[in-house]
Amino acid sequence: MARYHRSEARAWARENLVGIVNCTIPSFTGDLQFLNEEAIRHDTRLAIEHGFAGTLGVSEVAITLPEYLDFLRVVKDEARDRLILVHHASFSTLEQNIEAVRGAEEAGAELVLLSYPPNFYPESEQEIYDYTKAVCDATNLAVMLFPMYLWGFSSRIHPSDIPVRLIRRLIDDCPNIGAIKAEGGFPSIQSVIECHRHFGDEVVISMPIEGELIPLSQIMPLQFSATSDHEYYGPMIPRTFNLLRDGKYDEAADIYWQLHPARKTKSNLGPALHGGNFINRQAWKFQGWLQGYNGGPLRQPTQRIHDAQMTALRKGLIDAGLEPSMDPFREFFIGRNPA
Repeated sequence: MARYHRSEARAWARENLVGIVNCTIPSFTGDLQFLNEEAIRHDTRLAIEHGFAGTLGVSEVAITLPEYLDFLRVVKDEARDRLILVHHASFSTLEQNIEAVRGAEEAGAELVLLSYPPNFYPESEQEIYDYTKAVCDATNLAVMLFPMYLWGFSSRIHPSDIPVRLIRRLIDDCPNIGAIKAEGGFPSIQSVIECHRHFGDEVVISMPIEGELIPLSQIMPLQFSATSDHEYYGPMIPRTFNLLRDGKYDEAADIYWQLHPARKTKSNLGPALHGGNFINRQAWKFQGWLQGYNGGPLRQPTQRIHDAQMTALRKGLIDAGLEPSMDPFREFFIGRNPA
């Protein structure tokens, strides 16, 4: 259970949401019938070794709710208090998300990343408010709002996806909102700056994109980067974050430029890998595999990753002076801990 009460969620967030949060994608047995517990534990241990402050238990894969909650329990059991476990509130309906967030709280999650279902089609700010408040009211956990183009709100609601005036209402009315993952109007950086200016004294502002986090942290206070595929770079983003916190901006900038070839490669592959306003978790799992994470098969339906894309992602890391796995690509689809 969380180490704080609902009334303390915002204060807990400001004190404890410090660092870099990666993503842990569920791993399955080779026949895709069951969770692969040892593979999940492997990924959890490696995230700790790489210096991550927390991890998102990804739910946007083909997984049942009972399996997902078991997945969270395994991560929590392995990590104990060494990682902040983030629940991915990304199930199909409001009712399912309320059931899921209550189960995640019992499983040991301490923060909720709020998403919106693909079939949720709000035509007013009030509808977004009602959905968001219903989830917040259903849990004692701190909740991280997530303005983002993926929800499809910008054309009907506001170009920033969730406008400042609506965020203001939600913060006022939901005392357990403790953070904002500020990607509204992505790829613009206006959202993170606007959220910091309006709400930075009340809640934690997260910049999850490392390519924006490193430069912005040199001119504005950013204590949290959650959640993203930071594991593509192994331990480099937590290491850079620590330099930024220590005011060692030149050293952080050196790492920024070192990683730039890999960053550009990942960005250039984005349109092909992440079509349909959906994140390709297979690709993210491969990116982690390049840095020693488990990899392994995912169930249908899942997006695919092809040889040319895998080759490019690996070469990007090589060009950045890192040492990705050189194992044959076929090994990715088996995983490092086959079961």
